[in-house]
Amino acid sequence: MRATVIHGERDVRVEDVPDPVLRQGGSGRDAVVRVVAACVCGSDLWTYRGVQPVRSPKRIGHEFIGIVEQVGDAVEHVAVGDAVIAPFYVCDSTCANCRNGVSTSCLHGGWWGSDDREGGFADGGQGERVRVPLADGTLVVVPGVDLESDTGRALVPHLLTLSDVMGTGHHAAVSGGVGPGSTVAVVGDGAVGLCAVAAARRLGASRIVAMSRHAQRQELARELGATDVVPERGDEGVARLKELFDGIGPDVVLECVGTKESMDQALRSARPGGQVGFVGVPAGGPELPVRTMFDTNVGVRGGVAPVRGYIEELLPEVLDGRLRPGVVFDLELPLEQVAEAYAAMDERRATKVLLRP
Repeated sequence: MRATVIHGERDVRVEDVPDPVLRQGGSGRDAVVRVVAACVCGSDLWTYRGVQPVRSPKRIGHEFIGIVEQVGDAVEHVAVGDAVIAPFYVCDSTCANCRNGVSTSCLHGGWWGSDDREGGFADGGQGERVRVPLADGTLVVVPGVDLESDTGRALVPHLLTLSDVMGTGHHAAVSGGVGPGSTVAVVGDGAVGLCAVAAARRLGASRIVAMSRHAQRQELARELGATDVVPERGDEGVARLKELFDGIGPDVVLECVGTKESMDQALRSARPGGQVGFVGVPAGGPELPVRTMFDTNVGVRGGVAPVRGYIEELLPEVLDGRLRPGVVFDLELPLEQVAEAYAAMDERRATKVLLRP
């Protein structure tokens, strides 16, 4: 089959790789999924840019939806022909950490594009097919949807966001304690930040500020629920947010970038006693200034988003049209043009790119 392989800094290629197969003599808990749509994540860019070095060519991609083609003998809840959403990691949904709502720390889980706990390779998501370990715990079935019908094709971008960015934006809002009447600012105007805007609106925030300098992303933020846009950064951005909220700042700031500068922006912008919900993948050494947090009573909570636990909550609203996060995809390309997909996101010519194998 064809799949994306990253060889080094700004070097991604689509290559022939072995077809995935159900593991022989294993637990029988695998499935093989034919990918209908995948995408490039902002976190993939850290590897693409060389921030996270590539020591040898490896498969990449962790967001996909598709149709089940094969299942192992022990798979009970996923069947051949099912439309499924895969979160950006593997989990069993039954261990203590999964039951506690932190499935990203599954005791038996793992990550796409690496070996699973039984020593078998779990394919990267940017390919034609994927072997899914722990299929019953990892995959979420989309009931009654044919992804290749006209209706299903229209749903694909929205469903695909549930594999990562919509659930991650939701995690930022939940971690920040957003609720009815909250005032919120979102640092970051990538796909996760835009989905955090949608999540804040869904949870009842009364006012939502998107911090963005990019005209198209400002427009998307307003479409998803932003009431205000602030283009300023640093001291000017902090001052502008405080001006908008009675001189003290918003109740909650959602940090969706992962740099030292973005975390500093978030911490200094929240009102005293407020909260920062952070989901930006750390790159460039974000630091928590304990003295600032002590002086202001600003709390910080968040981390890698356990999106598997959010999919079933958000899915009904995607299916009935109340939630339309797929608007964050502003470029669609065939898998064979994956190098252009990465370049477009790296150069900010695209917010998020959908790939069709």
